[in-house]
Amino acid sequence: MPNRALTRFCLVRHGETDWNAERRLQGQLDIPLNAQGQHQARQLADTVAAAGHRFDALYSSPLSRAYDTAVPLAHAVGLGVTTLPTLMERHFGAMQGARLDDAAQTHPQAWAAYAERSLHHDLYGGESIQAFADRIHAAVNQLARQHCGQRILLVAHGGVLDMIYRLASGQPLQGQRMIVVPNASLNWLSHDGQGWQVDLWADTRHLGETALDEI
Repeated sequence: MPNRALTRFCLVRHGETDWNAERRLQGQLDIPLNAQGQHQARQLADTVAAAGHRFDALYSSPLSRAYDTAVPLAHAVGLGVTTLPTLMERHFGAMQGARLDDAAQTHPQAWAAYAERSLHHDLYGGESIQAFADRIHAAVNQLARQHCGQRILLVAHGGVLDMIYRLASGQPLQGQRMIVVPNASLNWLSHDGQGWQVDLWADTRHLGETALDEI
């Protein structure tokens, strides 16, 4: 059997924002990095440069919290940043901006659908889990075909990385998240032309502190 070209992906979740710290759903609202998030972005870039990682392309969500995490990485690896709207976070409809600690009271109907992981509920004007998964899976599968045998650096959001993890691991969409996706973490996957594999997940050794992992 001929060897299949292995495509490596390094997935990065953006650095911390104030809304991460406040446990608010950001969705597609353009919330900037806070001072901690900016520091994490620099730590990421320093780590990637020190490790001598080489990449063939760098993609980012266009939302500023992801893009501003990607820019220092771009300088570290000598690449430009290509923004892809298909890598944006899920649109949470009426839930965008809601604090998870009190959303059951402030948005009871949307919260019920969110908590139950209803696959086809759009949270009143947002994006359903199924539509979100279809968008993200199509995007990364296209990148795997486009960059067969290469190494790709991709900066996005917690929900995006969760959907890619589910694709690689076979975890169903209905289940609650089984893994953490810390801010500014490094997450490695590979694609052999037929399927995905998780190689290393939630690496935050470069940060030197606990990163937020829930929002």
